[in-house]
Amino acid sequence: MTIKLAQNIRAFRKQNSLTQEQLAEVLGVTVGAVYKWESGLSVPELRLLMEIADFFDTSVDVLLGYEMKDNRLKATVQRLKEYRHSKDLAGLCEAEKALKKYPNAFEIVYNSAVLYKVFGMESQDRKLLNRALELMENSRLLLPQNTNPEISEVTIYGSVAKIYLTLGESDRAVELLKQYNAGGIYDYLIGLSLAADCARPGEAETFLEQALLRNITALIHIIIGYVNVFCDRGDYSSAQAILLWGINILSGLREAHKPNFLDKICCTFFVCLAYSYGKTGDSAAAYQALRNARELAWQFDAAPNYEANAVRFVAHGEDASIHDDLGATAEDGIRKTIASFADETLSALWKELCEHEK
Repeated sequence: MTIKLAQNIRAFRKQNSLTQEQLAEVLGVTVGAVYKWESGLSVPELRLLMEIADFFDTSVDVLLGYEMKDNRLKATVQRLKEYRHSKDLAGLCEAEKALKKYPNAFEIVYNSAVLYKVFGMESQDRKLLNRALELMENSRLLLPQNTNPEISEVTIYGSVAKIYLTLGESDRAVELLKQYNAGGIYDYLIGLSLAADCARPGEAETFLEQALLRNITALIHIIIGYVNVFCDRGDYSSAQAILLWGINILSGLREAHKPNFLDKICCTFFVCLAYSYGKTGDSAAAYQALRNARELAWQFDAAPNYEANAVRFVAHGEDASIHDDLGATAEDGIRKTIASFADETLSALWKELCEHEK
């Protein structure tokens, strides 16, 4: 709830064209008392509140400006999230009140745990972090109530591990992350922790390499997704920007004069770039993008390499190989991508390029 007594006394007084001295005289108090009420430094006793309300022809509730908060479960959960986003430490008191009212509600317990975790990690406050650990464990026990697919035992233990890292218990955190590393979700954090906190760089490298390869794959799909979104909107400049960024990123993971499977991906990115240039009427840029695609395809197809350790920064992974659905060769991938656009201008440019460079 919120109370706006100070503002309301001032507002009612001014509406009635009274000075502080005149109001003080009416109520039989000092001018200093009225000043303190209006400044929020003190509040009138109950008898005076009733007299003030009666004098201004209003109710005590209206004078107080009383507004009751919505304390139902969903509204309380939303408030806890807002406290977290605004970095308002008052949320910790709100969390404790909510936990007393809803001690066995997953959403309340989990969001309170997250609140303590965030504030504890930011301030390095061990007391807050230990409270977060307690609440995370309680929320895990209440998981059957959870309806959010982004939250699971795996993610809760990931949060617990991050708290242990902040508390300086790195080995404990790493073992927990390894235990709950479903689908390699925590490879990056295990690798970082082993290298930075546990002085085990050799072991860290394996996890970092796995995380790098996994995130390269994710990044490729994200870029392709964005390209589809931007082209559907007709926002071809944004499509060009993200494709050029992606090409630069993937090119940076290529050892000099050493082809890798990312070249094949870059070929398709160049085709997408050509399409976007064509849609904005820049035929010269579209032609050059297709030419870049074909030259890169020739280099890759001359010595195709699908080994994971062909990627820069990946020293191991001899037994890992990459597979795609672009076709047997990089040039097959170019043709398949061009066909997917079903764009006459793009197809004509490709035909012109192939005939010119036979």
